[in-house]
Amino acid sequence: MRRSRSRRRRTPRRIGLVLLALALVGLGFVLAGLVSRSAKPAPARARPNAPRPSLPSPRREPERNPPAPPAPAPAGRIALVIDDLGRSLEEVDRVEALGVPLTYAVLPFESHTAEVAARLHAERREVLCHLPMEATGGENPGANAIRETQSARQIVALTRRALDGVPGAVGVNNHMGSSVTADVAAMRAILGVVAERGLFFVDSRTTPESRAYELAQELDIPSAQREVFLDAERTEAAVRSEFARLLDVARAKGAAIGIAHPHPVTLAVLGPAIAAARRDGFEFVPVSYLVDRNEKLPE
Repeated sequence: MRRSRSRRRRTPRRIGLVLLALALVGLGFVLAGLVSRSAKPAPARARPNAPRPSLPSPRREPERNPPAPPAPAPAGRIALVIDDLGRSLEEVDRVEALGVPLTYAVLPFESHTAEVAARLHAERREVLCHLPMEATGGENPGANAIRETQSARQIVALTRRALDGVPGAVGVNNHMGSSVTADVAAMRAILGVVAERGLFFVDSRTTPESRAYELAQELDIPSAQREVFLDAERTEAAVRSEFARLLDVARAKGAAIGIAHPHPVTLAVLGPAIAAARRDGFEFVPVSYLVDRNEKLPE
């Protein structure tokens, strides 16, 4: 009986201790919440009628390399071939004074051929071997010219010799040659050497009977033909008229090839005429750009 009473007395005491512990735990949670709230900064109160702060707009970086506007298409492309060089370096000086890309056709057996060819090659000019060929009118094409009466073997040998005389030449055009260019057998022998050397051929068209360009096309040799002779008549009026015709052809076809010579009257007309043509939007290029009718021109 005493043991059961003592148990009854201890039970309320235990319950009281448990309740006291729970109360202390709850009080701890409450105090912790108050501390955490006091640590947070109070929200700022907006002042009445205060302007809202404006957000900075995102900064746009300027374009570092804006694309350039496309260049206008030229009014036409023109290649000028200057024939009959090789007789003096002074002629080269006068021709270069024109100030545009040109093609220089050098005769292979003249007194100053080696010096002229070396200078032009050193200055990275475009050079043709101006190959002497027989003319129908009895004109003298010069030493070591190719003639209809020669055998194919002779023609090949003379063509190779001529090309060796103009080192750095990238192509061939005919000097005179109204007889030879109309002869298919002779032209086939010449063009065989042109192909062998990896060169192109420009038909000077000294006769309407020429088969040179047509045959070169058949043989898949890069080739072109001139449209206008600028100084067949050596007067300022004639050169000026032919240059105007060259511009008309270039404007109509997109490109044109003209042939001229280093005559004083020719160069006197070409200087201002070229400057005016450039102002009108014409572009002057080496003749290699117009080979095979300019299917692929540089940009």
